[in-house]
Amino acid sequence: MLNPVLHAVHVYPVKSLAGCAPGEAEVEPWGLSGDRRWMLVDPVGKVVTQRPHPRLALARAEPLPDGGIRLSAPGLETLTVGVPQPTVTTGVEIWKDKVEVVEADAGAHAWLSDHLGTEVRLVHLDEPAHRRPVDPQFARPGETVSFADGYPLLVATLASLDALNSLIAQGDHSDEGPLPMNRFRPNVVLDGAAPWAEDDWKRIKIGEITFRVAKQCGRCVVTTTDQRTAERGKEPLRTLARHRRVGDRLIFGQNLVPEGTGTLRVGDPVEIVE
Repeated sequence: MLNPVLHAVHVYPVKSLAGCAPGEAEVEPWGLSGDRRWMLVDPVGKVVTQRPHPRLALARAEPLPDGGIRLSAPGLETLTVGVPQPTVTTGVEIWKDKVEVVEADAGAHAWLSDHLGTEVRLVHLDEPAHRRPVDPQFARPGETVSFADGYPLLVATLASLDALNSLIAQGDHSDEGPLPMNRFRPNVVLDGAAPWAEDDWKRIKIGEITFRVAKQCGRCVVTTTDQRTAERGKEPLRTLARHRRVGDRLIFGQNLVPEGTGTLRVGDPVEIVE
């Protein structure tokens, strides 16, 4: 009988930038506290991510107690960015969603544009409870999400990563493995589950908080990006395409929606409720 536990918690204050791994995190209805409340947009207001800009992986965002962030990147001085006052909002696009946001100050825009080598703006989600609904195909009325791709949290397991790395080792690009978990940018990582057990989960309880498993997570080119160097390869997408294809999606991990709030702590027991 396996007894899964919470192995790690990850928070990414700015979408597509490197994040941090605190020992605990507060769960809010729209995700972990401070997770992806900031985002980059281009001059016309469309989301900017690692998909076309792998260099974003080299910039790090550290959350501050007041909701602000501290930015760092090679060759640039550290920059502290405060939460902008929501006196004026502006509309931006994240995938198919149009969301009202508040812009950071000009210094933050300049810092990130300098790092990326192209013009971007940094924006903040001031009202996650109202601004962006979860995909209605997989959501319940009133559920919202921050700037995560589509759902409040993403869960992955160490056993499934080990299984994937074993498959990579048997393939044409075995020299690219084993891959670390940071390729998949999960919020919660579990230890002690069987490989791919998460495929069958419908509800899980971590510590005192229950989560609904909304849908499998289809993976994109970001997973092929070395998060330390920003270099790209073929894996894991080549192996996922062979072994973990569901329709037109390549699957690793599950999307979660919290059914309550509270604190997650590394070492919390995990119960498969359904």
